[in-house]
Amino acid sequence: MTDRDQHQMDARDAGDRLVSGHVSEDPFAAAFKATRMPMIVTDPNQDDNPIIFCNAAFLNLTGYSDRDMVGSNCRVLQGPKTDPETVTKIRNAVAAGEDVAVDILNYRKDGSTFWNAVFISPVRDETGEIIYFFASQLDFTNVKSREADLAAARHKAEEEVATQTANLRAALSARSLLVHEVDHRVKNNLLTMASIVKMQARVTKDEGNRRTLMSVLNRIEALSTVQRKLFTLDDVSKFDISDFIRELVTDLVGATGRKDIRLALDLQPVYVPAVKATPLSLIVNELVGDAVMRGLNDGGGEINIRVIRPNGHFIITVEDTSVPVEVNPERAEFSRMLLNASALQLGAQIGRKFENGRTIVEVKLQVDGIQEHAH
Repeated sequence: MTDRDQHQMDARDAGDRLVSGHVSEDPFAAAFKATRMPMIVTDPNQDDNPIIFCNAAFLNLTGYSDRDMVGSNCRVLQGPKTDPETVTKIRNAVAAGEDVAVDILNYRKDGSTFWNAVFISPVRDETGEIIYFFASQLDFTNVKSREADLAAARHKAEEEVATQTANLRAALSARSLLVHEVDHRVKNNLLTMASIVKMQARVTKDEGNRRTLMSVLNRIEALSTVQRKLFTLDDVSKFDISDFIRELVTDLVGATGRKDIRLALDLQPVYVPAVKATPLSLIVNELVGDAVMRGLNDGGGEINIRVIRPNGHFIITVEDTSVPVEVNPERAEFSRMLLNASALQLGAQIGRKFENGRTIVEVKLQVDGIQEHAH
């Protein structure tokens, strides 16, 4: 047996041990294998940190076979025009056991090139020792080379994020060592998606289209905030909606640069299942954004937000004293549709009333107390 054969056998054994640690019905393992996002796992405890596991999407992207890649180092994807400084940045981050995100020119097996957005993170055991490195890739060649392809790339990114988010939310229940790392990939993809929308808005000449893109960007950033909050929790199966509201409304009002929009927050901690985080974040983003928009007239205004948790359900109240201003009909209709769709998904009730110059919106949602505190 050659050294190469022995090296490949050791790497494949490590990959088999990783997979055997997950039962066949484990949603993480299924998501890892089936997702269209290229992903690999390497073993830094073996010589040269070889690849021990890669999914079909990675093999399709690179043109290599599983036999080619298992036991090999990722440098096999480098070529004559790969930036040495980028390679050094990756090498230094891996040596230091740190996260790293880079854009790098890689080569397929047939010699063709592609621009690869690579995200690499160490995976640690209970003692803090690094046991694996987890890496995902995103082929963004079209975005890198041609601005004319931005719209298609954005659409592709949206589909990828939607698919990946669904897979990752299913994987959370497995509570494996890699759950946090996979969830981190969603956050990075949302940031990539936001960057694409920003680039498209920058080159768009039509002001109406630009406003639409910025509206999309606002909602993507709200979802990015949710993902960041989930990732920083020890338990990613639940989500504190009050903590999210505090950060979101502070950022929205702060971005206006206005001193005459006054905030009053009365937020009780309310933990909801993580699966409710996305529609809830969209509802809060729409209501707070609407109140901020009304506060942009010359008189400014006051925005009061309250979250309470009485008897197995919780209530979000957004109240503002801003003088109503005329809004774009299309924007208002889309916001209404988004609110209704999110409320339907949650089984929530949304009530709106106007009294004494105040706009008051109340969102009421049932939350099973046992489910809320079980985690």
